[in-house]
Amino acid sequence: MAPAAVFLAVFVGWPLVKLVVDSLYDIAPLAGTREFTGLGNYGQALTSPEFLGAAGRTALYTALVVTLEFTLGLAAALLFNALGSRARWIRTLFLYPLMIAPVVAGLLWRFLLIDNFGIVNELLTRLGIIDGPDAIGWLSDPDIVLFSVALPDIWLTTSFMALVLFAGLQNIPGDVLEAAHLDGSGPWHTLTRVTLPLLRPVIAVALVVRGIDAARAFDVILIQTNGGPQSASETLSLLIYRTMVRFGEPGLASAMGTLYLIAMLGVALIAVATIWRPGKGAQR
Repeated sequence: MAPAAVFLAVFVGWPLVKLVVDSLYDIAPLAGTREFTGLGNYGQALTSPEFLGAAGRTALYTALVVTLEFTLGLAAALLFNALGSRARWIRTLFLYPLMIAPVVAGLLWRFLLIDNFGIVNELLTRLGIIDGPDAIGWLSDPDIVLFSVALPDIWLTTSFMALVLFAGLQNIPGDVLEAAHLDGSGPWHTLTRVTLPLLRPVIAVALVVRGIDAARAFDVILIQTNGGPQSASETLSLLIYRTMVRFGEPGLASAMGTLYLIAMLGVALIAVATIWRPGKGAQR
């Protein structure tokens, strides 16, 4: 275990320590100065409208992405499980989006949704659903842009959610499901009272992994809208990046990153504590 421990210490442990230490200083990279400010950067971040707005958008984006991915992934996993070996080629096709880089997916969906000459609006116009190619501003309307930039993420990783849940379904004892069937349990009752309670550990892992991954979405949003319009799609990852690189405030960016890390850790612990209880609630 020594090589793995050294790797984690160098590439995970030290950056985390440096992140927390830097958050306590007002750093001027060009001047090469560091002034200790204590919790000043944290106070500035927590009272910043930009930070609070980005935090809200990040929470909304994460909830939207994870909810849709879990719903679609569970439906696909149940379908694959019901079809058995007949779904092999369908599972293979379903996993193809996982092989696409997020930047490529962002570019693809940008061309699909871009105003005036996007393929989606063009198809909707030809079908008579909308009046013209510029009727829906997928990436320019602040009211819907957050949903629009979430589409590539949902398309990319729903297959991951389905794969994890399908693996969990394979491990449910067949005699339990057979006993439920013999007792007269219908499909919906079996799903909600037997299958899902037995899937609690798998669901917890899937939701935590995807939740953390969705919360730090960066490249997919950057390539589509760069956080616009009017910062309507600017998440915490984008804000921290801009604070660090564009505005040259590493101390403030480190404080934002530390708060971001603590929030994700808290959400993950709550999710595991409330979901991870194998078989809890399973009833005949």
